[in-house]
Amino acid sequence: MHTDKKFNTILYISGIIVLILVMGIFISLILNSFPSIKAFGWKFLIGKGWNPVSGKFGALPFIVGTLLTSFIALLISIPFSFAISILLGEYYKKGILSSTLNTTVELLSGIPSIIYGFWGLFVLVPIIRAFEIKTGIPPYGVGIFTSSIILAIMIIPYSASLGREVISLVPSDIKEAAYSMGATRFEVVRDIVLPYARSGIFAGFLLSLGRALGETMAVTMVIGNANILPSSIFAPGNTMASVIANEFTEASGNLYLSSLIEIGIVLFIITTIVNIIGRIVIKKIAFEGGN
Repeated sequence: MHTDKKFNTILYISGIIVLILVMGIFISLILNSFPSIKAFGWKFLIGKGWNPVSGKFGALPFIVGTLLTSFIALLISIPFSFAISILLGEYYKKGILSSTLNTTVELLSGIPSIIYGFWGLFVLVPIIRAFEIKTGIPPYGVGIFTSSIILAIMIIPYSASLGREVISLVPSDIKEAAYSMGATRFEVVRDIVLPYARSGIFAGFLLSLGRALGETMAVTMVIGNANILPSSIFAPGNTMASVIANEFTEASGNLYLSSLIEIGIVLFIITTIVNIIGRIVIKKIAFEGGN
């Protein structure tokens, strides 16, 4: 009994420390971005211009760039991560193919982002540029679409690994009961496995989206670093993380520096909102699945 109380106390203190850290980070960002907040107010979020020379700063191009790259990457990654999850979680749980794919997925998750950036710059960009030339699109090579492909490759291991684990936890007696009633493998996956594991699969997609929102180096190397609203998904752009990485060391003025920090706050808030919405949806999916 005494051990349980000590353990609960440790958990309670750990939770408080984490909460204090998060609040401390947020408050410190607010304080350091106050000159920008005072100068631009809410118009900072809808401002399209970013000109350090004239002292005009607007975050809209970077918000749009971040959301575009992240959600396009998520859409590209879903079919692949979904297929890998089912393949490894249901069809090939053991064997050479399973171990090979598992090792490959783990390797993809462990590659540094700058390596992805180099690969994208020297391999993917020429391929995209050749495609743009053939289709009559301005041949930038770099841009929103290129960085989305890089992000998609980077986030597949996160959603695929969690989806595989959740699918492998589906009770075997439920599946065996379906097989005994004449259900095929496909019907078991569609009617038993996926409804049972859907909240966990969605959680994997949410985890990968959070990874995409905050990615910096790989995106910085292939997005084109244009501080304007992208005219199409093939045009160069910038994300909130990439503009901070590119310009933070060059920010000489107080207003310039505080504007970059305010972009960090916006990224912090967007990531928090996405996670809150995701958790609500996960709870709803889990509740409906239980019914």
